[in-house]
Amino acid sequence: MMSYEAVHTFGSTTYFIFMLLFIWAVQIPRTNPGAGWWALSIGCALLARLSLFFASPADDQRLLPVYVAFIVLEKPLLLTGLARFLNLNLRLRWCWAAALAGELWLLLALAAGFAPFLRASGYCSVNAVLLACTGWLILQHRAGFPRWPMAMAAAASLALAVHWLAAPALIELFPIWSRYAFVVGTALVLTQYFSLLAAVLALFQMRLIDAEAKALEMAFQDPLTGLNNKRYMNTLFDQALLLATRPHHVVAVFYIDLDNFKPINDTAGHGVGDEVLKTVAARLKSCTRSTDICARVGGDEFVVIATQLEHDGQASDVAGKLLARLTEGIQVAGQVYALGASIGIALYPQHGRSLAELVQCADNAMYHVKRNGKSGCVVYGAAP
Repeated sequence: MMSYEAVHTFGSTTYFIFMLLFIWAVQIPRTNPGAGWWALSIGCALLARLSLFFASPADDQRLLPVYVAFIVLEKPLLLTGLARFLNLNLRLRWCWAAALAGELWLLLALAAGFAPFLRASGYCSVNAVLLACTGWLILQHRAGFPRWPMAMAAAASLALAVHWLAAPALIELFPIWSRYAFVVGTALVLTQYFSLLAAVLALFQMRLIDAEAKALEMAFQDPLTGLNNKRYMNTLFDQALLLATRPHHVVAVFYIDLDNFKPINDTAGHGVGDEVLKTVAARLKSCTRSTDICARVGGDEFVVIATQLEHDGQASDVAGKLLARLTEGIQVAGQVYALGASIGIALYPQHGRSLAELVQCADNAMYHVKRNGKSGCVVYGAAP
């Protein structure tokens, strides 16, 4: 069994380290605000332990009010941090009132000369209730937060509640338990705060992963339509060429420019225009396969790259399908808007071996459609 001095030395040292870790976590920009409150709560536990650090087993009762004052104050700080961490809109005056009641009970019990068992029962019950509430809140609201750290924190909190509730009776029956109680309590408190710190750091890691995913999304996707952007289209095209090297597979590039889109922006406003573009993007996706590439390359300009076509003539079939879908009326806010689409087609490798060459050929074919009445499709080189 660890000596009295060793128990308090170990507890004080580890509490101090955890306090520093929570203070460090607070310095991370936009860290969950619960970390700051937990730095304060474990700081109270540290001060409570330090109040007994230099006391001997024979005279630690003299410093008991100081110890209890800090150890009870720890619990509402712990609960406040939990409410901030879980983003709960709770009225926490009740837990501060309970802590104050525990402090007043100790003063009253000391002044009235109550027996140690009765005296300890008051503040131990307050600690037990507040810790049980901590565990219950974690179990009720842990969804969306790091799973295992929150489960460990809840288990440690509930175990501490039982520990505090049973302590007066156990010490009354087995006086030696007072020393064992410090060891058990220290282990549970460390588990509790380790779990909470792990939850803070795991939440920070989740935030970094989400930020990275959003950054990649912004880098490779058009923010309005959700289609690939021009940069990502270049990357995906290299993968499409690998499919094109297989026997009987053709890759076709379709350059699509919407007809009659500018008047919608001019008369109905850019908000309506954006909704029209979103509908166009959804229709392009519905007309293509998962192996195909859809990208927005300009205001009302799109590129579709069809992979694994069986023969050159299939490209015209795909273009006809796209044209029929895009020329259907688009309803926005009760108003139907009619669009056309001029589509130029380029084939790999007949019209080029790089995406830049193929897009240029498809663009030239699209302008040929524009010059000849719009709303149609043509393969590059098929018409003078």
